[in-house]
Amino acid sequence: MENPLKYFAELRDPRVERTREHLLEEILLIAIAAVLSGADSWNEIEDYGQAKVDWLKTFLKLPGGIPSHDTFNRVIAALDPGEMEKGFVAWVSSIAQLTAGEVVSIDGKALCGTRERGKSALVHMVSAWANSNNLVLGQRKVEEKSNEITAIPKLLAALELSRTVVTIDAMGCQKNIAQQILGKQADYVLAVKENQGHLLEGVRDSFQMLPADAVAEQIDCGHGRVERRTCAVLADLSLVEQAGEWAGLRGLVRIEAERYHKATGVTERETRYYITSLPPDAVRLNQAVRQHWGIENKLHWALDVSFGEDLDRKRQKHAAQNFSLLKRIALNLLRQDKTSKLGIHGKRLKAGWDHPYLLKILGI
Repeated sequence: MENPLKYFAELRDPRVERTREHLLEEILLIAIAAVLSGADSWNEIEDYGQAKVDWLKTFLKLPGGIPSHDTFNRVIAALDPGEMEKGFVAWVSSIAQLTAGEVVSIDGKALCGTRERGKSALVHMVSAWANSNNLVLGQRKVEEKSNEITAIPKLLAALELSRTVVTIDAMGCQKNIAQQILGKQADYVLAVKENQGHLLEGVRDSFQMLPADAVAEQIDCGHGRVERRTCAVLADLSLVEQAGEWAGLRGLVRIEAERYHKATGVTERETRYYITSLPPDAVRLNQAVRQHWGIENKLHWALDVSFGEDLDRKRQKHAAQNFSLLKRIALNLLRQDKTSKLGIHGKRLKAGWDHPYLLKILGI
């Protein structure tokens, strides 16, 4: 694995030069190594550094020793998040091999612990997840008093998406976003819900009045349930008002999902609709919609369960945004390691115990 730190070499140091007791690259390296090894707070990062100081001195200069937790907090919170994200995207681009047709899922996640007492605002991040590569490709913060509609175009602009299939939930079902995805030489599958009322009505009417061009069924068993997903696709757009305003629109998609829970005997049914720039291939579209949920299962769930992101209460300046990026760096590094069959939690423990394993993951 290639060391990610070289892609952050151009980060501007926010500190006054005469007050710099610690090298910026070493602050970042210790923080990433600590997060890889199980640390989830500034105090834990300092404790990790103090416990590993003799080992760290074998390859770091540490002119001021191990930084305090306040220093880790202050310096990382002050780093420009735009520069951090630019370095992250450059690093991921160097290790990702996006193949033709790979599904790239885009979805938002609230950092629940960042809500301050008496206030409703919290930090909300939008991430892009490459399903086949098992990698976070990039992230953008949703600005206060805004929503994902403004953050998604900024994230798309930063990514190389040629020949991929971009899937986004209903918030991203916007004409300008569809146009932008096509401009990146990619295709889209966008969920349609009530926020696009006229479009949803036209899609529903189409499936009621017209015969499907293709139908495919997929059955999955596991986690105590049996799920059947039936995908129907239409290429006829005649009943969709202003269909021509959706760049590259070639098909309408209906997914009918039926879940049977073995323990309770309860059956749940749900119908979802999508628009797509792909041709009416029901098998492919059924799989693309299914893969979209990889961002929930492999990214958001892992960040909450293995990295405790929802419990994270970092609020100073850009602390929450930049620390979330450190966690995504760590997750990418751990996901890319094929030498261990452990899960993410187990790999973090191993990284804390096994110095050669940690150095291998870091590419040092």
